Amino acid sequence: MAITVKIGAAAEEEEAPEVQEAPSVPITFKMNMRRSMDNNIMIYDHPDVDIVLSMRDKKIVVFPKEVINDIVYDIQDRFFRFMRKKGIINPETIRAGNVYGSMEGVFIGVEDQENFLPLVVMNISKFIEEERPYFEYIEKYKQMEDDEMLDPDAADSTELGEVPQAAQKGGIRPGYGRVSPYFLSYIL
Repeated sequence: MAITVKIGAAAEEEEAPEVQEAPSVPITFKMNMRRSMDNNIMIYDHPDVDIVLSMRDKKIVVFPKEVINDIVYDIQDRFFRFMRKKGIINPETIRAGNVYGSMEGVFIGVEDQENFLPLVVMNISKFIEEERPYFEYIEKYKQMEDDEMLDPDAADSTELGEVPQAAQKGGIRPGYGRVSPYFLSYIL
């Protein structure tokens, strides 16, 4: 492929063709967010963590909702890896927060807050949408366990009348000493 370079008056005579801008299409999504009294943005969409954007401190803090366990740490790790790959978080600043179980990271270059904040919120929304199949699966699994315990199949349950009656049942015989289950070894 040949490149033509024009220098001087010949370059000025030619006018550059005008580039037409593509019409901007608004991006819409719904999130459960609130603004705090100190102007932080709190996002509550994830079932295991809360995400707080502090524009004053230029950082993102991820707090566990209720239980602090390995699952919450894995979610925090995936979140900050996702934000690092999108170029929003400085990887050198990801660390544990000053609240137990929290993690935080500092934004990369926040000069233009009007355009930066929607970009961050949009990427957080994308992360939550990527995570949604995981926490929906966990919710369905918990519901399946509850259904299995509360409404078992015919093969996994017995009716109250099917257990045969007997005067003595089981291996623990009542009346043999104060600690009868441990006393049985001397009776044999």
